[in-house]
Amino acid sequence: MNFKRFGRPAVIAIAAGLALSSCAANEGAAPASDEASASTLTGTLNGAGASSMDAAQQAWIAGFQTANPAVTINYEPSGSGGGREAFIAGGTDFAGSDSYMSADELAGTFKSCAPDSKAVDLPVYISPIAVIFNVDGLTDLNIDADTLAKIFSGAITSWDDAAIAKLNPDATLPATAIAAVHRSDDSGTTKNFTDYLGKAASDVWTEKASDTFPFPGEGAKGTSGVVDAVTNGVGTIGYADASQAGKLSTAKLMVGTDFVAYTPEAAAEVVAGSPLVPDRAADDLALDLNRKTTNPAEYPLVLVSYAIVCNEYADPAKGELVKAYIEYIASAAGQTVAEGAAGVAPLTSELETKVAAVLATVK
Repeated sequence: MNFKRFGRPAVIAIAAGLALSSCAANEGAAPASDEASASTLTGTLNGAGASSMDAAQQAWIAGFQTANPAVTINYEPSGSGGGREAFIAGGTDFAGSDSYMSADELAGTFKSCAPDSKAVDLPVYISPIAVIFNVDGLTDLNIDADTLAKIFSGAITSWDDAAIAKLNPDATLPATAIAAVHRSDDSGTTKNFTDYLGKAASDVWTEKASDTFPFPGEGAKGTSGVVDAVTNGVGTIGYADASQAGKLSTAKLMVGTDFVAYTPEAAAEVVAGSPLVPDRAADDLALDLNRKTTNPAEYPLVLVSYAIVCNEYADPAKGELVKAYIEYIASAAGQTVAEGAAGVAPLTSELETKVAAVLATVK
């Protein structure tokens, strides 16, 4: 597996995209109120990363800029891997990522951070990952982890395969070839998807969780690219942040002995019952998601998007702005904005409190 690394041209490309996203966000912001005009915050923040959370980011940006009219925030949905790389290289002030930083990333240096300072993962966005499909004559689909793993590894290639038929005895399955669509870019959604398959279908899916999809097939860039490929293809199936599934049909996953449809509430239940990843800094809130739950009130194919920020910024003014923005998006008010814009689950009060405690130390 080849991991694409960010070089200088990629950071420049993200910067160009950020300038365009700034115009769009400013156009969508409401006029500043008298209270907003009293804000003393000023400056520009650049962020990049997970495309899954782009709708929420644009809503957060509009809300924050309305309250703080002298602040400009740009977010480029370049993918989780791209966002982390740009942040590490100093090309952005924060990153959004559907997967937390690896041990190797944490062991390195962060050019936006003060000397000897590191970065931390702060959960700010919870959403189910939908298994989306477009098969003529098929609107409902039950699937278990083993069968899903065989489809995306290429072991099952036709929609009328016996394994699919067994799970869907009342369906009329066509003898159509399966076109499994995956993310072509480094993607935290892919890492969550492959993590789920590796844990829930360990006898079938032997690859490690990875931002890069480990098998050949049809690839598409970004969440929107996967949704477009599934929508416009024949016999297609893919995975995407549920907030962007649109009118596509979505599968029910087997959890225990039941088939469970995704809901924000069921995604939040899994997160609430998941511990922190062990052996990390006390202020790093990376979560070890429970993929093997048998509780039908939980939907295990879930992603948590993190805001990745410095403990201490090389530029204190940037630190003040980042702190204020992430405090807003992780607050009850910010989570309500994301829920309205993307239909995602808000942070639990316990997790909200933990994030706020870490942000209080950021400078």
